[in-house]
Amino acid sequence: MKLVLNGHDERYVVEQGMLNLFPGERPVYEPIGPGDDSWAVVTLREDDRCHVTVELCFRGKSLPYSLDVPLVGDEFQREGIRRRAIGKCFFLAARALTGHTPPWGMLTGVRPVKLPTRALLSGATPLQAKQELREEYYVSPDRAALAVDCAQASIAAQRSLKEGEVSLYLGIPFCPTRCAYCSFVSADVGRALKLVDPYVEALLEEVRRTGQVLEQAGLRVRTLYVGGGTPTTLSASQLDRLLAAAEAHLPLAGCREMTVEAGRPDTITREKLEVLREHGIERISINPQTMSDQVLQAIGRRHTARDIREAFCTAREVGFACINMDLIAGLPRDSVEGFRDSLEEVLALRPENITVHTLAMKKGSRLMEEGGALPSGEETGRMVDLSLEALEGAGYRPYYLYRQKYMSGGLENVSWCLPGTENHYNIIMMEELQSVLSLGAGGVTKLVDRSSGRIVRLTNPKYPHDYLAMSAKVLEQKDEILRFYREV
Repeated sequence: MKLVLNGHDERYVVEQGMLNLFPGERPVYEPIGPGDDSWAVVTLREDDRCHVTVELCFRGKSLPYSLDVPLVGDEFQREGIRRRAIGKCFFLAARALTGHTPPWGMLTGVRPVKLPTRALLSGATPLQAKQELREEYYVSPDRAALAVDCAQASIAAQRSLKEGEVSLYLGIPFCPTRCAYCSFVSADVGRALKLVDPYVEALLEEVRRTGQVLEQAGLRVRTLYVGGGTPTTLSASQLDRLLAAAEAHLPLAGCREMTVEAGRPDTITREKLEVLREHGIERISINPQTMSDQVLQAIGRRHTARDIREAFCTAREVGFACINMDLIAGLPRDSVEGFRDSLEEVLALRPENITVHTLAMKKGSRLMEEGGALPSGEETGRMVDLSLEALEGAGYRPYYLYRQKYMSGGLENVSWCLPGTENHYNIIMMEELQSVLSLGAGGVTKLVDRSSGRIVRLTNPKYPHDYLAMSAKVLEQKDEILRFYREV
């Protein structure tokens, strides 16, 4: 879609609106020609009010739409008013032209829960928070209810936090194979085997240095999360060394929860699970994504649904009382009926947490590069709606959600839990409630000043070989954590 901006340069706002309402389009900044049938001219004019006009054409059908709102407050507030007016005008023009309202209305951000959280903390009732989402942002009733439920879980988690705490993430960027939908910075362990042992050694050094900094800053760890990749790609002895180092060097006394993404069943053994339990790990993930063997094959998994069930049973035998399982709606070769079968199988196992993802077409993934037949956005929407009804009916409650670009049907990822089994790390990380120190390749540390809301990001090198090559710099960067907390 060709985009022309007059009187402003709010490209991001317009592009996000375009992706939301016209998911197959991509922005092009060129003059509109006589034969062009998909374009938008977005014009901003200001006096004491903000006047926005959108002239929109899609597949030959066109209309104009105008909106004006008062400009008040300081320059920061006025900038927010401009952006929201442009986004709202584009949304209303597109809705009028197409007759379609996405489930999340005009919301395009990753964290829609922040809006009802802010409303509830300001004194709004849950009903009022839902009404704001529906009336101001055109969110559907079921998504508004979902967001408010997650906002209430976020507020409960926020109120349980204490000063002097941080959360910690240890990244293991290796997997047995690369799934077709994956764009994460992770290496196929078959091809990167020689990197695994040196990577673990470098990560142990980062753990040690982080422990020194936390001690100097007087900080303790609230939640610990080992993710990836697939952490159980490591051997039992490597997992033992990593967790022993965490116990030796990190201030874990009083740590509320420790989680390891066991993830793929083709990496899970009884020996590894026993190592995790010996180190006090109580929460793990066993992530099938689907319980259909044909869909597992289509996404590049080298295991079967039977392997998933056996891994789950072994985890229960070893003593894990809190297990998360992931499913993805919209996978290749899946169907609404197939997704329903997968959901019913997972519900029969009764894991404490179930996370339902919507397939996102990510740059760098094999699905994006090679294409392939996928369920339609409408079919994926039916899968997700089915999960909302089934999970709520089975006694699960939503506790955190987020959205991504290029998600099928403009939907969301939601984690559900049996009462009292929420993963606090996930809430803290997604809603940016406290600092999360991220160790390992691809790690992005977010230092959060809870009083002001200021966030400082520190990034580690993305790829394992770069992480190894720049390990000295990674360790030096830990001093930034100390400086941040001395300024707060």
